Amino acid sequence: MHVSVTIDVNGRSHHRDVEPRLLLVHFLRDHLGLTGTKIGCDTSQCGSCTVQVDGVSTRSCTWLAAQADGCAVTTIEGLATGGKLNQLQDAFWSTHGLQCGYCTPGMVFAAQEILRRNPNPTPEQIRHGLEGNLCRCTGYQNIVRAVAAAAQGARS
Repeated sequence: MHVSVTIDVNGRSHHRDVEPRLLLVHFLRDHLGLTGTKIGCDTSQCGSCTVQVDGVSTRSCTWLAAQADGCAVTTIEGLATGGKLNQLQDAFWSTHGLQCGYCTPGMVFAAQEILRRNPNPTPEQIRHGLEGNLCRCTGYQNIVRAVAAAAQGARS
C-alpha cells in the first residue's frame, strides 16, 4: 500500500507515491537526494535531521512524509541562494562553527529561530537556544561565535 504525497521542498514541488510509514528524513535523503539533512538518533534528541516545515523548525526523523503532504519544506540546501551561502551559513563557515558538519543543519535552523526571536542575543541566550542540538566535535564555542557573528552582521 502506498500514499500519494506532494511536498514543496526548497521551492520545488515533488509528487511521489510512498509507504505510509516513510519518515520525512528518508523521503528527503532517499527519494530526493538531499543528504544535507542527517540521520542521527531517530528519536529527535540530536537535532541533525532538523528542517523547516511551513517555516517552523521540525525534526524530520519524527515526521512521516505523509504528514508533510501539502507543506513547504526547507532543508539546509534550500537556505543558499544561487550557490551562495546565506548570512548564517557564512558565519558558521567563517568562524569555524563546524567541523564534521553532521550537526550543522540542526544548529543552523536552531540559530535561525534564536535570531528570529531575539536579533541581539547574549552568549548565554544562544547556548540556551542551541539546547537539544548535539555536537560531538566543536565544544560549541565556535557555534556560539557563529550565531553572534550572524546577529552582528544582520545589525550592520
